[in-house]
Amino acid sequence: MIKKSRFVENSPALEGSLRLILLFVGLGAVSWLTMARIVRGQVLSLRERAFVEASRALGAKPYWILARHIIPNIFGVVITYLALTMPAIILYESFLSYLGLGVQPPMASWGTLISEGVSQINPIRIYWWLIVFPSGVLVTTLLTLNFLGDGLRDAWDVKAK
Repeated sequence: MIKKSRFVENSPALEGSLRLILLFVGLGAVSWLTMARIVRGQVLSLRERAFVEASRALGAKPYWILARHIIPNIFGVVITYLALTMPAIILYESFLSYLGLGVQPPMASWGTLISEGVSQINPIRIYWWLIVFPSGVLVTTLLTLNFLGDGLRDAWDVKAK
């Protein structure tokens, strides 16, 4: 049996905050791998480009090349991918909260709101708005962020212009 610290035992707010921090750390630990792979691929393709070779031939230091050529050219890709990844992270958090593994009921999450709405369904009276409104806001947010990511990708895609 795991013994709780006396600080966590005496403070439910601290326990909720610790649980929330662990949720965010877990989601971040899973999500950063794809972002790192994409950034690495972009950097590997940029370092062979003519403007980086020219800067290297002129005697620029590696830090100068990184700050002046590599980072500004991958910035658009990173922001676009971040905008396209945020809906997935929101959906993961909502699903975990729906299952009871994420945010707990004193704090609000779309997953906990939908879970509470589902628990109110009974044969006598159905409180449909407890499910429809949180689900609708969740779907609207996810679609908005996806459209924002698509717009950023189209705006910053140099090859399509």
